[in-house]
Amino acid sequence: MASIFDVAKYILNKCGKMSTWKLQKLCFYSQAWSLAWTEEPLFQEDFEAWANGPVCPELFQLHKGLFTCSEADIAKGSADNLTDDQKDTVNIVLQDYGQMEPYELRELTHKEDPWILARKGLAEGAYCNNIISKESMGAYYGSL
Repeated sequence: MASIFDVAKYILNKCGKMSTWKLQKLCFYSQAWSLAWTEEPLFQEDFEAWANGPVCPELFQLHKGLFTCSEADIAKGSADNLTDDQKDTVNIVLQDYGQMEPYELRELTHKEDPWILARKGLAEGAYCNNIISKESMGAYYGSL
């Protein structure tokens, strides 16, 4: 199975340097739509419902301290580990979400059930490391 690092490398290879916020959200949507369309995750790593939207802690550790990152900044993974079908999923996500600004992606995730449910009962901006379940992602995006 591919890893989030493989997906991040693929996104950065296709799109070039971008903000770490945007990279996290594009990886999130790649996972979400894979779950919706195929009922299979692209990768096993989880996302947590952080104040600024979904974040994968393992990916965060690689770009921690950076505002923007490029393919060279992600020390793990390879885009070559993705199948053609997985690349197709990511390509559709990039087509639909790739032109959005990081703050737009943040706002979008804040209006969608997976992030909202994982943060249930917490004040806006409150610290949270609750996992956004793959089940909630698949169910929500699969219903759209």
